[in-house]
Amino acid sequence: MKKSGKISLFLVVVLMGLSLILTACGAGAKGSVTVASKDFTEQFILGEMYALLLEDAGYTVERKLNLGGTPVTQAALLSGEIDVYPEYTGTGLLTVLKLPVMSDPQAVFDTVKAEYASQFELVWLDPAPMNNTQALAMTKARAAELGITTFSDMVAHASELVLIGPPEFAEREDGIPGLKQVYGDFEFANFLSVDPGLRYQALLNGEADVVVAFGTDGELAAYDLLSLVDDKGLYPPYQVAPVIRQAALDENPEIAETLNALAPLLTNETMQRLNNEVSGNGREPADVAQEFLVQEGLITE
Repeated sequence: MKKSGKISLFLVVVLMGLSLILTACGAGAKGSVTVASKDFTEQFILGEMYALLLEDAGYTVERKLNLGGTPVTQAALLSGEIDVYPEYTGTGLLTVLKLPVMSDPQAVFDTVKAEYASQFELVWLDPAPMNNTQALAMTKARAAELGITTFSDMVAHASELVLIGPPEFAEREDGIPGLKQVYGDFEFANFLSVDPGLRYQALLNGEADVVVAFGTDGELAAYDLLSLVDDKGLYPPYQVAPVIRQAALDENPEIAETLNALAPLLTNETMQRLNNEVSGNGREPADVAQEFLVQEGLITE
């Protein structure tokens, strides 16, 4: 009996050891990754997608979503506070690198990829086909009333128009100063500075004539708005891609393949639909992200 007891105890110890080994080989065993996002709907969805993909691949993920604007997320990446977040090629070109506008998507991507590597030791993974470029939009009725389809048309009627947008649009290089540099000196009747979440309702209520928009905003499709044509090419392409610290990628090179699998699926139409699920239908970004990834077969339930 004593011998049998010792054997049983031995088996328990062995099984516990095997359990620990199997746990170490399972979820989180590949390492820890800190995923961040900026402070608006699309970024919440994309950040959750990155986190869910990495967790499904076996990484332990810390989320720092809604971290802040570009300067905040870029600084956090450089300090090592975070490892990866979704960034836009046009933002990298203009806001971070302070380089001149370029219109060719591949040239913009090649430029930011090379400069981020040499200046910051940061890596751009594969860009998505979606283009979340800065845009200006109007209701189709108001645009038709004034005969406006392009930025140039809008500038010709600027004194009759109220523009609504986030506060920084009045000062950013790709905001009103950029518009004036490319389209000539003009003045809007008024610029209403509001929280980004209030822009579209104010436009629909008639408080403004033109809204500062982005190419993948769900509201553009949901409210059937007219996105004006940037006929003089003020804005570069804004394709989204994961930007990751080189050191983090060196430690876990499989991250690239994991996140790159998402890129081809993110078209303008897809992101408009997903954004509207959150901003229009009030769903949680994490739920929308998970549902999409499961439907596309990128993660399991």
